[in-house]
Amino acid sequence: MDLGMSDGPFTGYRQKLLEHASGHVLEIGIGTGLNLPFYGPDVQKLSGIDPNPGMSSILKKRTDHGYPFEIDMKQGDATNLPYADASFDVVVSTWTLCSVTPAGRALEEIARVLVPHGKFLFIEHGLSPDRGVGWIQNVLTPVQKCIADGCHLNKPISEMIASSPLETTSLETFYMEKVPRFGGYTFMGIAQKQTDR
Repeated sequence: MDLGMSDGPFTGYRQKLLEHASGHVLEIGIGTGLNLPFYGPDVQKLSGIDPNPGMSSILKKRTDHGYPFEIDMKQGDATNLPYADASFDVVVSTWTLCSVTPAGRALEEIARVLVPHGKFLFIEHGLSPDRGVGWIQNVLTPVQKCIADGCHLNKPISEMIASSPLETTSLETFYMEKVPRFGGYTFMGIAQKQTDR
């Protein structure tokens, strides 16, 4: 997965999304640290969390290269974040919510740890509005979960965010280039913590 997601169109999407990161940032599902080179000078500190201990050795090699911001890593689950309320200016999720169950609980936790009006930056693949593609996604998801660390092909990402204490302020949907349509329907955007929910 590290090799497959480190090149091609993934790089450009990471760079575009992470231009909006600033202050104290939390990345859920930080994995092997593929986003690290794309955090800009406005990031003061990066906290990362991932439930998979197998990622840590590759991640440590990347963090050892040195970055102009403090980095703090933990092993843990996005549905039960080990951080205080209103701890982060920005939370980042890149191709992560597909593997989190229940994702709705993770979105509640993301909202909890964000400061008022803090930003949630996300790029996720999920359920296509095209009926034929959606049908294939539903059929293949049980297999995908087994071979890709719990990944679902068919999560309705924008609907899940709309049902959370977050409000989407910017959203692009598209099929990624060079990725099969059943795995490449993508939601990329920014959501903001609402203080009245």
